[in-house]
Amino acid sequence: MPPAAPGAAPSQAPAGDPRQGRRGGVGLGGAAAIGLGAGVVGGIMATQGADRLEDVRGRREERREGDVTIIREPGRTIIRDDDRTIIRRDETQRFRDLGLEARTERRGDENRTVFERADGTRIVTITDENGRLLRRARLDREGREVVIIDNTRRDRPRDRFSDEIVVLERPALRIPRERYVVDADQADESLIYDTIVAPPLGPIPRRYTLDEVRYSPDLRAQMRSVDIDTVTFATASWDIAPGQAQRLSVIADSIQRALKASPNEVFLVEGHTDAVGPEIDNLSLSDRRAQSVAEILTRDFGVPPENLTTQGYGEQYLKVATQDAERLNRRVTLRRITPLLAGQGG
Repeated sequence: MPPAAPGAAPSQAPAGDPRQGRRGGVGLGGAAAIGLGAGVVGGIMATQGADRLEDVRGRREERREGDVTIIREPGRTIIRDDDRTIIRRDETQRFRDLGLEARTERRGDENRTVFERADGTRIVTITDENGRLLRRARLDREGREVVIIDNTRRDRPRDRFSDEIVVLERPALRIPRERYVVDADQADESLIYDTIVAPPLGPIPRRYTLDEVRYSPDLRAQMRSVDIDTVTFATASWDIAPGQAQRLSVIADSIQRALKASPNEVFLVEGHTDAVGPEIDNLSLSDRRAQSVAEILTRDFGVPPENLTTQGYGEQYLKVATQDAERLNRRVTLRRITPLLAGQGG
């Protein structure tokens, strides 16, 4: 297989590569407004509790708002127009699922949720009235603050999804492909650590929001990544078998080492599926798989949950170029996105 250029899709596949799946990835073009109650926290939280894909399907509610389709399901909201589909979740639910005590208060158009740990540290997550994450910070017992994620839009209000997609010219790849996308099952902790702390492939023009990073393949492709192919999933499942969970220890150790050097690092856990089944099912499965891995990294290995964020991409970025069932395509990928959020150069 030829080396992938930095023009690769955010996990492995360059544009046009057959591994990208039978449907195109998130593209540009006209799109409807996404601030139409699509991410309202109350609406999402009210549908928590599904344990199987059949439960998710059975509880989906779909409606049209202008030229956009809004699909609500347990724990997720899917936003779909003619040429793209994205998925959102309640940004605080992962913390609740981990058993952290929370209190939420309304401040103007924003919701402020505070999770307090036994040691007195607090995680403060601020979302807007539509449930979109605006800011996440950690406060120590003395009230000193470390900002983890600042997702505030810095120029003007953006009402259209296409406004969140950033197109960049991608620099030439000057490292071997196997060092650009590292397979965890072939790597030791040293290589994994070196990969997740590596600088961007090229200069980053400005600071980007978390939403811009999530929805822009060009941005994510600036950072090296680790394909966690030591953990894969059964068809239609986001559960991780106990024997596989232990395989995340090397990933967790590398993250912890990076956080010891810089406690405000942010790591994106990306979920993927194979190309079998409906697109909506695959998008939901991939997002839940990413969250499952993030929860295990915290619950079993102590990775602070505030330093992780998750996003599902469905079948867009296949590891193995096949339309058939393929376990290696049902996996997650990890990449550090701090330089993109901070505007740090390559």
